[in-house]
Amino acid sequence: MKKNNKTALVAVTIAAGLMVGASVSPAAAQCGRASWYALHSKTASGERMNPSALTAAHRSLPFGTRLKVTNRNNGRSVVVRINDRGPFIKGRMLDLSKGAASRLGFISSGHTSVCMARV
Repeated sequence: MKKNNKTALVAVTIAAGLMVGASVSPAAAQCGRASWYALHSKTASGERMNPSALTAAHRSLPFGTRLKVTNRNNGRSVVVRINDRGPFIKGRMLDLSKGAASRLGFISSGHTSVCMARV
C-alpha cells in the first residue's frame, strides 16, 4: 500500500472512531416529552421530595446525575439532579419537579417537549 493510501486509511479510521465515540457521549442530547410532579413524600433515592427544588425523575439514570434540560418550545433551560424514578406514563422520558417546570415555563400545560444532556 502506498504512503498516501495508508495515511488516508488512518484518517478515516480515526474519524470513524470519533463519530462512534460522539454517539455515546454523556453530553449527547436526547429529546422527548417531559411532565412535572409535586409530592411531599420520599423519592426513590430516599430523600424527601421538595417541589421547589431543581430535581427530576428518570427511569434508569443514576441518582445524582445532573442534566441540562431545555424546553424546545421557548428555549428556557435549567440544570436538574436525578433523585427519583419515573415517569410511568408511556411516551414521557422525564418527570421534573414543579420548581424546574416553573423555570422552564410549562406549569399550565403540564407537559412539554424537551431536550436533555448530561452536565
